[in-house]
Amino acid sequence: MALRPTFRRLLRWLALLALAWLALTWLAVLVLRFVPPFTSAVMVERHIGAWIHGEKNFQLRQHWVPWVRISPSVPLAMVAGEDQKFPFHHGFDFDSIHEAIDAADDGARLRGASTISQQTAKNLFLWNGRSFVRKGLEAYFTVLIEATWPKRRILEVYMNIAELGDGIYGVGAASEAYYHEPPARLGPAQAARLAAVLPSPRRLHVDRPSAYVQRRTAWIEQQMRQLGVGYLNQVSR
Repeated sequence: MALRPTFRRLLRWLALLALAWLALTWLAVLVLRFVPPFTSAVMVERHIGAWIHGEKNFQLRQHWVPWVRISPSVPLAMVAGEDQKFPFHHGFDFDSIHEAIDAADDGARLRGASTISQQTAKNLFLWNGRSFVRKGLEAYFTVLIEATWPKRRILEVYMNIAELGDGIYGVGAASEAYYHEPPARLGPAQAARLAAVLPSPRRLHVDRPSAYVQRRTAWIEQQMRQLGVGYLNQVSR
């Protein structure tokens, strides 16, 4: 009989912990709707990795650039290359998920189907990897972000924390490192080149583009022209 009160207390503590987790994570997401993040979980992970592996010359470069000081070509290129349904979905592209699963069933390598919202959630709060725990947390934070931030804020944060080279995070640091220009001056071809390395920014290089990067850059530019310069006018502020 003594077990029942103990079990009830355990359930009560678990419920309180769950509520505290919900409150703290939602509060963090709410604050970041208005305050630029000074770092991200992925940046911290990379910095710790460099320290562990003795990379003495490693330097992490990132600084925040607001939406109004970024060329319109940059968000358009990232949407064109990564997530063309971004203005319309609620965090998850179920059609792409089904296509990836069907391709895997046919013997192809399982490919990612993450939206920009999911990538923002992962980069900001989580770590690299493919575990079910991480994917579950990614889905949780994606729902929080989509429910709390307007679409433009999601894309603004993504552009500022996405890895665009080893130790180079965000369009501000990338445009200065590769083009020696502020992000406001980037043209469509430069923006498309940045977006082209996003699948693997440590293996692919903006400043030393492989044949694959050149083909992908050309494809993204074509997609940008088809979407049109006003495509992201549909993105809520």
